[in-house]
Amino acid sequence: MVSDFSATVFLLTLAGIALFIFWLFHSPKQRSLLSKLYLWLVLVYSYWAVLMLIMWRTPPDHIEFLAFLDSLTYLGISIPAIYLMISLVFVQGRDRLPKWTLSCLVVPVLAVIVCLTNDAHHLQYRVFSIIRSEIQFGPFVLVTGLHSYLCFLISFGLIFSFVRRNPGKLYSQQSLMLFLGGLCPLLVSIVATFSGLNLPITATPLSFLPLILFNGIAIYRLNLLDITPVATQYMLDWISDCYLILSDHGLVLNYNKPFASVFASRYGITENRYLKDCVKEEDVSKKTAIYNMITAVDACQESQSTISYEQAATVNRGGVLQKNFYVTDVSQLVLDNKTVGYVLIFKDITQLKKSMRQLQDSQNRMMEQERFAFLGQMMGGLAHNLKTPIMSISGCISAADTLIDECLSSLSDPCVTADDYREIYGEMRAWFQKIQESTAYMSDIITAIKGQATSVSAFDESLFTLDELLKRTTMLMRHELISAGCTLVAEYKSPRNITLHGDINNLVQVLGNLVTNAIFAQKQVGGGCITLGLEPEGGQVKIYVKDTGPGISPTIRNRLFKEMVTSKGAQGSGLGLYISNAVIHGKFNGTMWCEDNPGGGAIFGMTIPLDPADSIDTESPDTADSPTLPPIPNVNRGSRL
Repeated sequence: MVSDFSATVFLLTLAGIALFIFWLFHSPKQRSLLSKLYLWLVLVYSYWAVLMLIMWRTPPDHIEFLAFLDSLTYLGISIPAIYLMISLVFVQGRDRLPKWTLSCLVVPVLAVIVCLTNDAHHLQYRVFSIIRSEIQFGPFVLVTGLHSYLCFLISFGLIFSFVRRNPGKLYSQQSLMLFLGGLCPLLVSIVATFSGLNLPITATPLSFLPLILFNGIAIYRLNLLDITPVATQYMLDWISDCYLILSDHGLVLNYNKPFASVFASRYGITENRYLKDCVKEEDVSKKTAIYNMITAVDACQESQSTISYEQAATVNRGGVLQKNFYVTDVSQLVLDNKTVGYVLIFKDITQLKKSMRQLQDSQNRMMEQERFAFLGQMMGGLAHNLKTPIMSISGCISAADTLIDECLSSLSDPCVTADDYREIYGEMRAWFQKIQESTAYMSDIITAIKGQATSVSAFDESLFTLDELLKRTTMLMRHELISAGCTLVAEYKSPRNITLHGDINNLVQVLGNLVTNAIFAQKQVGGGCITLGLEPEGGQVKIYVKDTGPGISPTIRNRLFKEMVTSKGAQGSGLGLYISNAVIHGKFNGTMWCEDNPGGGAIFGMTIPLDPADSIDTESPDTADSPTLPPIPNVNRGSRL
């Protein structure tokens, strides 16, 4: 019979188990697979303990009833199998049990059947007794013993392998609890089997009590994230290059190997040390990375939200020092509506920044090429545009020279009056005025060309009006329009003196590209009018070019601005619109668009947001004609004196 002390321990154990089961059924954590397995572990142990208490209260002369109860207790050897399942789920991060694990329950069920039919074959007991020294076991006891040993040893192997791969403090503590829980019943079983000591019948059930306790600590107390450790490890390694886990007080709990090589080894960060202890006031400048981490954690705590910042670090790669850049996200770890720690995830963006620089360089080169192509198209027209005012100036000078000769020849003529001289001086002033107009026109052309010849990387940010933009574009495209038999018609649905902020040269290039495309489309239908228009739209302004050509096919239109496509065949590269879209989006925060012209053809345009400070002259005229060249004077006309 068992002692009163053992009986007291049993009663207290059952009371504690009953309270724990009551708490477990009211815990939301019972939904996880680990919790369900642990619940089965507790229920089986309770079932076992109840049967042992009934056997303790049963008189020893009721040997058949005691043998029946003892047969039912052999279902308790399923506890090692459940322990194996818990270890497997814990280590491999499973949410479902493999089907082969159910085979671990075959031996406990078979043991109950063998014990119930023991009188027919004596495989479990040759002699049954409630006194340990009088029991004589049969051969089947080797099967049950081997089953228990294998379950424990396989579990230990899984746990040791997991700890070796994941040496973090949290995982080590959880693994230690699981290991200690399984070690106690294993040692008691080994002692009872091989030492020959006369242990009480309650020794084996009591040895499983630490297993219940330590498994509960590992599952419910130490598993802070309420997810399996391997899943956590895999997730952190997958979404980050480096990571650091801190407690709610800033204690370093865990980090991975990349963090150790990049930050921890350099700044003296170690586990079980507070992050603030790794930096002192006198060396903050040398440990900026740690200071940034501390500041970000404090900001995360105050704002109750994720904090992100960029961190640079020097990394030794194969003996070569290189500067890496990381985007760091600091997030809270919350359990039961309480902050229990922080996780810092470092994502290496060095290659991304390098690729972005290369992309920007490539884009700048393409924009330079497009700018030169744009200038090349205008070279023929520039010669004509400059030739016209030069001829005008030459004619004006010739006319003025003729008037001077007339004045000189009439000095001794008494018929020439003062009024005649005033008329000559007035005409000379008119010719000089036309010279000034021609020189101003040439100056405008030179200014426009000079701006377009500037490197695309030299961003000349300034204020300019839409009127100035349209004037420059019309001036540069004048010869190309005349050569193609096209005319440019203004269509203003807004004041012309809207002020924009940015580089006017970039916008002239984009608008010139749209006019060039419209000229190409218009030439296919024999020339005609091309409309250049402005239209306000809320806090934005639309600038568009409208043609009446053959239009754009839907297949090409869907790919415009995204790919370098063209409807010009071998005469186009598709680079112009692609670069234009990049310029409008990157330098003016606007968008480009294309739609069908209701009257036939296409409308290409851009929508640019206006700054609140952008001014609009409400007294500006609503319509205006394109800039005109000064007329060439007739230098062969006769004298009026």
